[in-house]
Amino acid sequence: MRVSPVIPVVTIPDNTDVIALGHALLNGGVRIIEVTLRTQAALAAIVELVKTFPEMRVGAGTVWTDEQARAVVDSGVAFVVSPGISMPVHEVCTAASVPLLPGAQTISEMAHWHSVGQEAVKFFPASASGGVAALKAYSSVLPALEFCPTGGINMSNVREYLDLPSVPCVGGSWVVPESALRDAAWASIEESAKKVTEL
Repeated sequence: MRVSPVIPVVTIPDNTDVIALGHALLNGGVRIIEVTLRTQAALAAIVELVKTFPEMRVGAGTVWTDEQARAVVDSGVAFVVSPGISMPVHEVCTAASVPLLPGAQTISEMAHWHSVGQEAVKFFPASASGGVAALKAYSSVLPALEFCPTGGINMSNVREYLDLPSVPCVGGSWVVPESALRDAAWASIEESAKKVTEL
């Protein structure tokens, strides 16, 4: 969570040049990526990124099932992200010693994850669930927990989140929008990565 102030959350369309994507992020100073399992191309993209860029922390997001968790763990991911409570995913990641960033939206979900040993959770969808004000309230009763808010965050409001002591990083899809991938707009992605690094 301290590799970058923003973890790019990326949905990979078919025929994406993931090597060019990796170079664009690294050239901009970003050494981490979360590839969501929302497309057919996702798992192959993860495998390619892991193989080609050992200096990059490649993670898998939107992991809901134990089958998905085993597949991404076998691909060599550095971390796994789940949108909500999935104990099968937690069990697979724990057994494989792969860090899990599980999703939580309510205080009860956060308390659940804390009770099973998680030190950090993904707060999703952040802006729709109360944003900065909600995180301040949650931190007051769960002071040992850290948060990676994701959803509705962009360059205009990211600093509000990063200024919270409980938020070492955020997740952001704006860094690598799907339109930029379809258009092969690598210079634009590199520029976004540079702005993230400057944070």
